[in-house]
Amino acid sequence: MDFGPYLMLATLEGAVTAAVLALTASGLALVFGVMRVVNVAHGEFFMLGAVLAWWVTQMLGGSAVMGFVIALCVVPVLVGCLAALTDMVILKRISYDPERTIVATIGILYIFQQVTLMTYGPDARPVAPPFNTRIALPWIDFVDGRLSLYWPWGLSITSYKLAVIASAGVILLALWLVMTRSKLGLMMRATEQDRDMALAFGIPVEKVYAFVFGLGAALAALAAVLIVPIQQAHYLMGGDPLLLSFIVVIIGGLGSLPGAVLAALLIGLSDGIISVFFSPTLAKILATLLVAFVLVFRPHGLFGVRRG
Repeated sequence: MDFGPYLMLATLEGAVTAAVLALTASGLALVFGVMRVVNVAHGEFFMLGAVLAWWVTQMLGGSAVMGFVIALCVVPVLVGCLAALTDMVILKRISYDPERTIVATIGILYIFQQVTLMTYGPDARPVAPPFNTRIALPWIDFVDGRLSLYWPWGLSITSYKLAVIASAGVILLALWLVMTRSKLGLMMRATEQDRDMALAFGIPVEKVYAFVFGLGAALAALAAVLIVPIQQAHYLMGGDPLLLSFIVVIIGGLGSLPGAVLAALLIGLSDGIISVFFSPTLAKILATLLVAFVLVFRPHGLFGVRRG
């Protein structure tokens, strides 16, 4: 079998990882960029998205398509509202102090994790995909000096995985339009640039903070709803997304959405390709080494800016 078809399959699998990672890391980058908050509980909002998606689909029963669509619409809103409430009840009261915020979000992490364990249980549970047709991957090759199209035996990908890639692209485009073309995005960018000046111009900074914290959590939950038909919902599943999101945000630049998306593509695609041809462990080692190189040679990240 030629090398090319396997490379294409590995690239598509990596693109699925990159799509989900870009959504999750964008939420983390948004929260840090606007609020200067390191949200250690970000992975637990991802976990809550997956668990609530399972709960919604089980409660509704019936059609897998209807249950998944409702979960996709409802779960990110629920998680976003929970995060906004968490911001107003806890983070606002400690004045977003960096050290106390880290400790507080660690506490939030364990609270969400243990409450989920007590209510949901320790088992990993699947969510049925709304559609799951297997699509054979074609390959173009030169045969006797001519271009020929053939389908390598056994190489295929599901239609749902392709839909995850497309959905993530649409969501990220919508996020970019909100940030750059809307009044809400202008308020968020003004708050990011100078909190005191934003207050002087009448921007309700505390409401912006609550919205941004909720939006970051909603993006993580949305990513979880998209990936849970491929993986399974589990109360400990927030650890890897949190770690990879921090890696992406560090490489892309703290608070930079374009940097987060580019770094997610880099990490996701390399993870898919290296995992297929070598091992997943090697992919994680190389990602960690990449962070080390970025911290040494460009401490503010690929797209980050030096602050003060």
